[in-house]
Amino acid sequence: MLIKSPKSWELPERLVTSESVYMNRCHFLKKLGFAGAGAWGLLSGCNRMKAGSQDAPKTVRDTIPAPTGIYPASRNTRYTVDRDITAEEIAASYNNFYEFTTSKENVWKLAYQLKTEPWKIEVVGEVNRPQTFDVDDLIGKMPMEERIYRFRCVEAWAMTVPWTGFPVKALIDLVQPTSKAKYMRMLTFLDEKQAPGQKQQPWYPWPYYEGLNMAEATNELAMFVTGIYGHALPKQHGAPIRLITPWKYGYKSIKSIVKIEFVEKQPKTFWNDLAASEYDFNANVDPDVPHPRWSQATERLIPTGERVPTKKYNGYKEFVAHLYA
Repeated sequence: MLIKSPKSWELPERLVTSESVYMNRCHFLKKLGFAGAGAWGLLSGCNRMKAGSQDAPKTVRDTIPAPTGIYPASRNTRYTVDRDITAEEIAASYNNFYEFTTSKENVWKLAYQLKTEPWKIEVVGEVNRPQTFDVDDLIGKMPMEERIYRFRCVEAWAMTVPWTGFPVKALIDLVQPTSKAKYMRMLTFLDEKQAPGQKQQPWYPWPYYEGLNMAEATNELAMFVTGIYGHALPKQHGAPIRLITPWKYGYKSIKSIVKIEFVEKQPKTFWNDLAASEYDFNANVDPDVPHPRWSQATERLIPTGERVPTKKYNGYKEFVAHLYA
């Protein structure tokens, strides 16, 4: 089988999408001249307001924020893919987010209820500088950029997505873990009033929790993501901040993070606790290791349904294989 190795200069063209109408507050801020670096946090907050309306969205387009403030960020061309970017409205309407529903096509219809402003992230544990960040303040301290990554679900479907965020290592450097920190544990929100799935599915051990070892967390591919397709994250994607580890199955990339803890022992993880025989801690994409109920040798591209061979580490072997040698 011939597998094409993309050149460093090969990038798929950005799919053009129509720009959403700005909310009145964002118009007002811009008219006052709040468009500089000093006010980008206010404008990024406006990004989330559209998706945060109390009115239920009528279409998935209604959940997509307009580009303001730091979005879109400059694209890092070090990370290339050999596939077209998935159309934005498709990516925004096909999501796993059990906190709201197990129906992928309906997550966007329910996730709008989540209040993402203000949003705090607590960093604790084996760190020299434990602290609680406001998400906008944190973003203002970080080197923001866009990267195009493959996204591979353990259910054997795949997309290609342009994420905006910062390396996990940048946050690690900021809080300065101690020598005892061997793992990073992450926790998402818990609020049954805003997330109906948490109430309707009490057999799950909410809130969602995940973890990485420090070598994985400091790998250059690992990102904390706050934007997508050149604007802030819609809520169905895990607003206002989520993890992306593109060489791992999607369930590792925890959404809507509220707490990060640095610990000495390997932390438990949500799906590994529920079904250890099906979901391991590492969760690395591997075509040679089948899921107990289906093959991982191929993946289904969304939305075409085309079946293509699964790549080891989701095509990121050169970046991460040494972590598991």
